[in-house]
Amino acid sequence: MSKVLGMGNALVDILTRMEDDELLKRLNFPKGSMQLVDAETSSAVLEHISHLKTEQASGGSAANTIHGLSCLGISTGFLGKVGNDDLGNFFKKDMSENNIEPKLLTSNKESGKAIALISPDSERTFATFLGAAVELSPDDIIEELFHGYTHFHIEGYLVYNQPLIEKALQCAKEAKLIVSLDLASFNVVEDNHAFLKDMVSKYVDILFANEEEAKAFTKKEEKEALDLMAEDCNIAVLKLGKKGSLIKHFDTTFEVGIIPAQSIDTTGAGDLYAAGFLYGLLNLLPLDKCGEIGALLSGNVIEVVGPKMEQERWDKIHSALEKLKN
Repeated sequence: MSKVLGMGNALVDILTRMEDDELLKRLNFPKGSMQLVDAETSSAVLEHISHLKTEQASGGSAANTIHGLSCLGISTGFLGKVGNDDLGNFFKKDMSENNIEPKLLTSNKESGKAIALISPDSERTFATFLGAAVELSPDDIIEELFHGYTHFHIEGYLVYNQPLIEKALQCAKEAKLIVSLDLASFNVVEDNHAFLKDMVSKYVDILFANEEEAKAFTKKEEKEALDLMAEDCNIAVLKLGKKGSLIKHFDTTFEVGIIPAQSIDTTGAGDLYAAGFLYGLLNLLPLDKCGEIGALLSGNVIEVVGPKMEQERWDKIHSALEKLKN
């Protein structure tokens, strides 16, 4: 039976919808980017948005994907590190309640949090304080953690700790797992380009990237970017937002559209696309169908604030899945 282990920054998302983009200019945050910040800056950003309504959800790119897979009925686990505090307890509780095996280590440092600043056009910009998540180290990664799993999904945001991500990829491959990597924000890819290229060519079977990440990774755009991505892995997936997605496997390229959606927040869209795509792959569906399931999930999650969807929406997704699979 297929079982997917995810690894990433164990973060709690604090989400708020802004009236305009003035705050991004004041903070000097490029719109759509992920900015790593210290505890002081994180507190300052929270102060800036104290007059706005906020929502809280367990997050982190890989955790969102694993959560989506679990909601689709796939057996999953998640490896990360949290603090011994309210946010850490919130994260653990969410994992357990959603049937995700929590392989969570605990630190004395406070738990990490990602403040999602959502623009009126639904684009989100993250101010991320890694906190305890940053203390996950290569010494924590042992091959036994991967036993019983068939697939390993990892987020590019971990690249701030290159020895950690390399050790995890090596262990996954030694345990004969199929490896998928979702590239991080474009600025993270730019800052770690050579290392990421090396890791993908050595260890990665399935590579996910959005438009800006693919451009940062290949220095090319759309079809040309996809072609270069596919040179380093078995399956390359380029997420193009409103333009759908492109999937390449050897010499075959698939173009996949989107579902009609009223976007209010793009948080989690790429993560849930990856969940849908991997679900299709685990069920041995054709790659274009995998992409359609990815589009189904991402089209639904952008209609809610945050990366989590209510049960009623998941029920509709399951109904739509049965039609897609036939």
